[in-house]
Amino acid sequence: MTPSRTGGELLADALILHGADTVTCVPGESFLPFLDAAWDRRDRLKVLAFRHEGGAAYAAEAMGKLTGRPGVCFVGRGPGATHASVGVHTAFQDSTPLVLLVGQVDRPNRGREAFQEVELRQMFLPLAKRVEEITDAARLPEAVARAFAAALGGRPGPVVLILPEDVLAERAKVEDVGALPMALPHPGPCRMDKLVELLAKAKRPLAVVGGGGWSQEAGTLFEKFAERWHIPVAAAFRRQDIIDNQSPVYVGELGYSVAPSLARRVKDADLLLAVGTRLGEVDTGNYTLVHAPNPAQTLIHVFPEAEELGRVYRPALAVVAAMLPFARRVAELAPPHDFAWDDWTESARSDHLANRVPGPCPGALDMGKVMAALESRLSDDAIICTGAGNYTGWPQRFHRFRRYGTQLAPANGSMGYGLPAALAAKARFPERQVVAFAGDGCFLMTAQELATAKLHGLAPLVIVIDNGMYGTIRMHQEASHPGRTLATDLANPDFAALARSFDGWAELVERTEDFAPALDRALAAGRLALLHLKLDPEAITTRTTLSAIRDKTRP
Repeated sequence: MTPSRTGGELLADALILHGADTVTCVPGESFLPFLDAAWDRRDRLKVLAFRHEGGAAYAAEAMGKLTGRPGVCFVGRGPGATHASVGVHTAFQDSTPLVLLVGQVDRPNRGREAFQEVELRQMFLPLAKRVEEITDAARLPEAVARAFAAALGGRPGPVVLILPEDVLAERAKVEDVGALPMALPHPGPCRMDKLVELLAKAKRPLAVVGGGGWSQEAGTLFEKFAERWHIPVAAAFRRQDIIDNQSPVYVGELGYSVAPSLARRVKDADLLLAVGTRLGEVDTGNYTLVHAPNPAQTLIHVFPEAEELGRVYRPALAVVAAMLPFARRVAELAPPHDFAWDDWTESARSDHLANRVPGPCPGALDMGKVMAALESRLSDDAIICTGAGNYTGWPQRFHRFRRYGTQLAPANGSMGYGLPAALAAKARFPERQVVAFAGDGCFLMTAQELATAKLHGLAPLVIVIDNGMYGTIRMHQEASHPGRTLATDLANPDFAALARSFDGWAELVERTEDFAPALDRALAAGRLALLHLKLDPEAITTRTTLSAIRDKTRP
């Protein structure tokens, strides 16, 4: 006999049935029936309370990246929903599966601009793959099944379920609904034959991997294919963990920290094999490395949704396929007896290795040597988290990502992401090293989540790189309006003292020689740790100084 359950109980049971074991949230009165149901199921469904809905949504998005399953976040109506929208946008542009649950005013009060009422469907439609408001508790199980299927199907992404408070409180007798069958697109034989034909004609091929829907297995299989065929592989922006960076065919990352030699190589390639990536603005240098709509390179574009293929670029071959089925097929392809591009691949790899050698860094703290110290102490499965800003160039250029799921970074350039992502990583993998990099501007957007770390006993290492300004914007100001900077100076707290106030271990580092000993103490602390690095403002990027940018611009 089907028991009577509240909407909150139906929702909690549906989440557990679909494999969710963690929900991030900022608690709200609009979903108290769910929290009550979660209390009875706390052995199967963990609730992580955050201090801001943006942090909770970031953490759920990071969970999606780590597991390949939808991260789940619950926030209240109105202000809670608007705060959480930053995580939805991140999931959308990063192709990350996410289910955002949003409380809403009672059904009888809808449309009256009741307390905190927002037309959430209209608000989230441009940001999400699917938005659905549930008006009957009996429909909750099927709605959750649809949400998980939509978040995972095709191009992964965010789904929003709107849940009026009285729907969660009412009772219903309804059976649970299991996972809907997933129909992953597979590449057809004719497409694979054409791929081999186009590759055979190439002299300077380059593969670019990115987007969502990858796994350790998919990345390893594609790496096997690339190594057998000796094809150089570049990573799309903030997708460096798809391919082992120690592979002889890995040639670096695209994006804002791209090596000039790799940027030239993208333009010089006669064939691009783009797998999973949309080839967006950042990956293509504002669409200059690959011209839209007709690329100079022969383009083979592999993507899990047909709608994306041809939307920006006209490919010579369009392949609708999910990452794992495609990787399995190409891993089986026999390479030709001889390659026309051996020298091309080897020189690309040599350029990448040369790019990993840091140049001089102005000031008393040398970030190149900081990264070298980190590299010697981090394990291959260490998870590196960053937000957005010029400081991210240091880990992006100098850290070697060895395994899938070790890079948590927002491809949409959303500031404040690093700390909440690190907390998600520690909650999921408490035994692994987790390092959050944050600029001083980036960190204070979500620094309140140090309280979340304290509450739940989460212990990442946080490295705050403090140059006293919004560095990326200052760089652009100096490039466009030299000497006329405004609104980019920052007044910062004592970050180490802030961390210690949350029972963290913390230390200020101002000189290169002090970093390695401080790092060892932080790694040995056994609790939340923070290193506050004071960086000379001149060290604006990994490649140039602020003065050089200013002097280049001035007449």
